[in-house]
Amino acid sequence: MRPEHREMRLRQLSESLAAFADETRNQPRPRRGWLHAVREALGLTLRQVGELIHTTRQQIQAFENAEAQDRITLGSLRRVAEAVGCDLVYRIVPKSGSMFELAEKRARQEATRRGLAVEHTMALEDQAAGDVQRTIDDETRRILLNDRAP
Repeated sequence: MRPEHREMRLRQLSESLAAFADETRNQPRPRRGWLHAVREALGLTLRQVGELIHTTRQQIQAFENAEAQDRITLGSLRRVAEAVGCDLVYRIVPKSGSMFELAEKRARQEATRRGLAVEHTMALEDQAAGDVQRTIDDETRRILLNDRAP
């Protein structure tokens, strides 16, 4: 991806995730899963939800169990959510900070690895430059502007 497009994409992604990340970062999933929690809150039985998507109560129970065990597919989750009048909202957000901060952290880690490797090689040849931090800072900027994501 071209550097100017990468920066624009990073900015767009950061903006679209900012509110969502703050809102949900500290909201754990209910112990028995969202499907179970929503179904119970709406006062629906397994059989009633099953009828809404033309399946059995056992299949709805299986969906709820799969969600609670992190084994449900997004398609199944969306199908049941829509049946009970909900939307599935799916996002991947940084554990902390913004996408910009996450990108810079990744770039700085890689730059540090590269910078220290070069400094080590140069020291073995008795040619160490000595300004490792500046080298790492320069490499971080170069990675953020030029490198493609791995």
